[in-house]
Amino acid sequence: MIEYMAQSMNTKVDYSVAASSFLGLSSQGKVMVGDVAFEYYNDRNVEDYIQIPWEEVDYIQASVLFGKWINRFAIYTKKNGHFTFSAKDNKQLLREVRKYVPQEKMYRSLTFFQVITRGVKGIVRRILRK
Repeated sequence: MIEYMAQSMNTKVDYSVAASSFLGLSSQGKVMVGDVAFEYYNDRNVEDYIQIPWEEVDYIQASVLFGKWINRFAIYTKKNGHFTFSAKDNKQLLREVRKYVPQEKMYRSLTFFQVITRGVKGIVRRILRK
């Protein structure tokens, strides 16, 4: 059986790192940040890959713990939903991505307590409206 690997969209790779994709079941692979796209390739299955051109990226949201540790991030696209990843060095990976995605399109996700607070405020508002 002949296996064909996906063709990279990038002509130049700026950064490559071991990573995990959380699309469906999690998988291990490599992330490549290049001049044309963000690419993820699964280590075990050559047909399992994700290629997101920079012009397709709507925004990026990072999950930050304790004010400085990034445990995962999600790339939201204009047409195809969002893709969640975690890399060996998320902070450095996002610094490399910042070369292609403007700073104003990179967000910090809400903390656990912010989500709970907003939920409680919403419930109180609904109760007071009735």
